Amino acid sequence: MTPPPARAGLWTPRIILPFLLTAMIWGSTWYIIRGQIDGVPAMWSIAWRFALAAPAMALLAIATGKGLAMPARAHRLALAMGLFQFCGNYAFVYHSEHHLTSGIVALVIGVMFVPNALFAQWLLGERVTRQFLLGSGVALAGIALLLVNEARAAPLGGTVWLGGLLALAGMLSASLANVIQAGPAGRGVPLISLLAWAMAYGALIDIAAAWAIAGPPVAPAAPEYWLGTAWLALAGSVVTFPLYYNLVRELGAGRAAYNGVLVVVIAMAVSTLLEGYRWSSLAMFGALLSIIGMVLALRARQIRTD
Repeated sequence: MTPPPARAGLWTPRIILPFLLTAMIWGSTWYIIRGQIDGVPAMWSIAWRFALAAPAMALLAIATGKGLAMPARAHRLALAMGLFQFCGNYAFVYHSEHHLTSGIVALVIGVMFVPNALFAQWLLGERVTRQFLLGSGVALAGIALLLVNEARAAPLGGTVWLGGLLALAGMLSASLANVIQAGPAGRGVPLISLLAWAMAYGALIDIAAAWAIAGPPVAPAAPEYWLGTAWLALAGSVVTFPLYYNLVRELGAGRAAYNGVLVVVIAMAVSTLLEGYRWSSLAMFGALLSIIGMVLALRARQIRTD
């Protein structure tokens, strides 16, 4: 049997540069999302985001010579990605920010490497080591402490736990999309073309869901709302998803999700500066434990393909 190809090293320029850029952009998006749900139904904000991102991604595919032609099985994959990544993930995440600060939501999403690795083992045959599971357990314990602190400190009438559950649901939905795009159907077509169709299908699902849940379209007049939408659509989606999904293919689903460590650091810093997040001793210990767990899992080289 031919052995599977070796995974790319994390510290090569072609890997570390998109790894860092993706983390920096996504770290900035969490706070912007709060402005998208202030007086606007979350589902319509998501619909506007991907209604703008989808044609931009299609133009990128055409401009780079990749085109938009794909076989039927790739369209089925794109539809699944649209449902799980560009509808389900964002629907859960946007609604979770009604109950939690943006930094805490980012921290929950930041442990996506756990389900990524498990889904990759199940669907792609990538093996998970004990060291990775140990580090993941430490990280999850830290997340639990942060949520306990949020429940004690935030006057949200007990809805912190609802926010936590919504964020977890968003993480699982995104994780499934991360992994399935790295399978044979996804690798058989240009990534940008696949993403263009996935965002288009996702935008259509978002519009239908928004109309069913929130009623007719809501289009705010505030320029800052549309500037935020443009940043989320173009930088936070069109720039980052090709980079990140390529990392999933190069590094493996679990290792690629480690950019969540940097996303968490950036998002928590923004939340502290702009949302007045207060660091109790419990919160500091929980955040430290989460980051230690993530680093332990990274150093353990959690994914093996031999």
